[in-house]
Amino acid sequence: MTSGPNYYYTWTPTRAETTRLATSPTELLNLGVAYVVLTFDLILILTGAGLLYGQTSSFLSRLSLPLVLSAAGAALTGFICHELAHKVVAQRRGFWAEFRMSPIGLIFSLFTATLGFLFAAPGATVISGMSPIDRESWGRTSLAGPLTNISFGVLFYASSIGAYLAHSPTTFWLLLLAWVNGWFATFNLIPLGPLDGAKVLRWRASVWILSFVLIGAFTAVTFLAFEFYGTPLFGA
Repeated sequence: MTSGPNYYYTWTPTRAETTRLATSPTELLNLGVAYVVLTFDLILILTGAGLLYGQTSSFLSRLSLPLVLSAAGAALTGFICHELAHKVVAQRRGFWAEFRMSPIGLIFSLFTATLGFLFAAPGATVISGMSPIDRESWGRTSLAGPLTNISFGVLFYASSIGAYLAHSPTTFWLLLLAWVNGWFATFNLIPLGPLDGAKVLRWRASVWILSFVLIGAFTAVTFLAFEFYGTPLFGA
């Protein structure tokens, strides 16, 4: 489905003087645009309309309210809440932080979605005043995103078990939301380049190992649950 979101953030040298949570019209606009585009990307993937599947005519025939709601929910919990978690922790630690979309990244995500897979780098949380040598602040801020994802993932997975026992058709969609959040968390914990995992590892190796192993195991369980449930993971 995806190669994983390349979420990262940058910094500027001016430290904020307040720990209050704040936003701006600019940030809300950036979040809104990125959210709409990523939701549409996921709709393309879930309908199996991408060229990779050879089913370009299936988009409208497979479009449904549960699918749209699931795509919107995945983008909200997997991406928006992930970025807001970075922002909240950074601001609580006294730094200015706001999300900024990447127009090039959004265009590229649309391009890959039309091909049948998704590589998304929709934007970044910009943090002001967090020094590159402040490993604890970077580590805690970085870990907040994956932890938020896995919290949603566990909630959706537990709900899917209840739905399965009740023979509810929502089981698939809940499993999907659990897997997407688990995958977003796992990918972002890879300790490479600008990903969250690199910053967590530099801060405290033991925290990174425990987080990566547990979250990776959860993601694997949710993926296997699709096999048990007997519903294709993609092109639902």
